[in-house]
Amino acid sequence: MDVNNFKNNFLNSIKVKVTETSFNTWFKDIDFYFNNNDIYLITPHESCKKHLINNYKDVIEDLIIDLDNSLNFIDIINNDDKRIQNTKKEEIIEILDNNIKEEYRNYSNFNPKYTFDTYIVGNSNKLAYSASLSVAQKPGKLYNPLFLYGNSGLGKTHLMHAIGNYIQQNSNKKVLYITTEQFVNDLILMYKKEGSEDNIGYIELFRKKYRDVDVLMIDDIQFLGGAVKSQQEFTNTFNSLYDNEKQIIICSDRSVDDLKLLEDRLKTRFNWGLKVNISPPDYDLKVNIIKQKIKTSDLVIDLSDEIINYVASNCGSDVRNIEGFITRLIAYQAIMNIPKLTLEDAIEALKEYTNSGLFTPNSIGKIQQCVAKYFNLSVDDLKGKKRNAAITNARHIAFYLCRMMTDESYVRIGAEFGNRDHATAIHSFEKIKLDMEKDKELVNKIIEIKSKISEQ
Repeated sequence: MDVNNFKNNFLNSIKVKVTETSFNTWFKDIDFYFNNNDIYLITPHESCKKHLINNYKDVIEDLIIDLDNSLNFIDIINNDDKRIQNTKKEEIIEILDNNIKEEYRNYSNFNPKYTFDTYIVGNSNKLAYSASLSVAQKPGKLYNPLFLYGNSGLGKTHLMHAIGNYIQQNSNKKVLYITTEQFVNDLILMYKKEGSEDNIGYIELFRKKYRDVDVLMIDDIQFLGGAVKSQQEFTNTFNSLYDNEKQIIICSDRSVDDLKLLEDRLKTRFNWGLKVNISPPDYDLKVNIIKQKIKTSDLVIDLSDEIINYVASNCGSDVRNIEGFITRLIAYQAIMNIPKLTLEDAIEALKEYTNSGLFTPNSIGKIQQCVAKYFNLSVDDLKGKKRNAAITNARHIAFYLCRMMTDESYVRIGAEFGNRDHATAIHSFEKIKLDMEKDKELVNKIIEIKSKISEQ
């Protein structure tokens, strides 16, 4: 039973059955405890427990049966209930040991298409390719740690997967690929359990996951900035792996020196090994990448050299844009039933992409500057803590445009706005999207700001 999945389904279902106030007061912070097919609803305090028993017990029981009729709803209890506290630590650790096996399967599931053979090498990424291959062949012996950095979409993730695939195919070493966001989430879970009966089990789980490996690969390390406890724990993890000659591979969208929010002791450790910058691909490399993408595509398409040259000239510096262009051409050819695409066909198929700015390299920083200027604010206002109506509205619009005009994740966007979390970015995007449906003046503002961004 996936407890988190069951909990999410339960909360989503109960939310439509009660008022928003009741949900936030009595249901938002509940949890569940499973013992085989027996299920207990856990409340954070005694008054919540009593209220749910007196007013919602039948509703809860009916909903649990609707979600899974194999479960036996036993009771509504508190965290300190003896039926939970008497659970043996050995049993908890056994459960966590099983979970850790699932964790490795989930996070070491490398994309088989991302190998060294499918990585197209040019002047901008030659050093990164060679260093990554050397590390894959002798993990822990050369370039430890290996620090890869560069803008989004330049092939860092491809190289990490290539390293993982190579090691798993040529050895029995244990490899863990993880994002910084997942590392922080795991750490938060451990701290939430601090002081509880099963905390020892969760500490064991955390340490096994990150220290009982031969190779640890962590992506987007820039998102560790500002989280003091996370930096401290990652430093401890780094030390443990390094002292035992285990390979550490780190990816970032910026150099070590530009990681301003990281503690000096961490940046010092990153400097112990090899730092490699991946630069944007030049024209010739983009042409070769396009040809490789066509060759390895699941769908067959035949593009002339002049179309390939056109794509290479208009796809920007993000390699992922190339896949979008090719997918668009394949779809256009199929929908329009064109036997052989001409250059004119390709221009027509891609005009929405090349003219709208959808795939132009609009950076978050540029969008922030344009939005701030439009509303007579500073970029610091958008990133800061001020919450007056004018600043908050401009901030929402900036979040929306960053999501619409770049391919950056909500996590990355939130981090660039004063280290806000991804939930804030999602809320802002959805709010502006909804407001635009009924506010023509807002729509005109968005269009005007987008135009100014594209002009820069």
